[in-house]
Amino acid sequence: MFRRDYIVRMIEDMTAMVAKVLTLKQEKKTTEALWEVDELFNRHFRLNSRLLNSLSVEDMIEMFRMGGVIESDKLQGVARLLKEEGGIYAAAGNKEASMLRYMRSLHLFLYADQHGADRELLGMTGEIGELLDNIQGYQLPVKTERLLLPYLESDGRYAKAEDSLYRLWEQGADVAAEGHGLYRRLLLKEPEALELGGLPLEEVRQGQAEWERITETREL
Repeated sequence: MFRRDYIVRMIEDMTAMVAKVLTLKQEKKTTEALWEVDELFNRHFRLNSRLLNSLSVEDMIEMFRMGGVIESDKLQGVARLLKEEGGIYAAAGNKEASMLRYMRSLHLFLYADQHGADRELLGMTGEIGELLDNIQGYQLPVKTERLLLPYLESDGRYAKAEDSLYRLWEQGADVAAEGHGLYRRLLLKEPEALELGGLPLEEVRQGQAEWERITETREL
């Protein structure tokens, strides 16, 4: 009961905050908009933005580990606030500050998703989609790309998952086994599902053959 009430309050507060921040951004009241986000950080997580943004994403995650279990819905709440903060900085023309928060937000959303967060709670799929649009053209850290790959596969975006796999490969990550597993799983899908995911069956077969070729070459 307590957890449900907490989640309901968090959603209500975030909905109100987003509306207020939108107005403040339109009025170019950057400081006031940041205060609104910071107030919510403090109310729900006993944190402030300055402290949070001084931490690595790994340290942020550890703050939401209780008894070895990730409080995944709280973690996606933090991710949502970081995304909102990034939007405020973007509106103010501070690209560096906005990208830092967008990248961290994406990582936390993906990590929360892997640990059982409710995708419907804060519209996670849409939020992640917006973040990917916002950071288009920027290279993700390997640790974040590794989280993105299984997320895209689980969301049925198979062509995007393949793109993620190749980005990891090009950054030198050891993902040979992940790639072999991805193509094996895709070959078990119905052709219609593969079409919807942007990767028709014949392209999957070609992709598997190419992946086997390039991974064998690197091992030589």
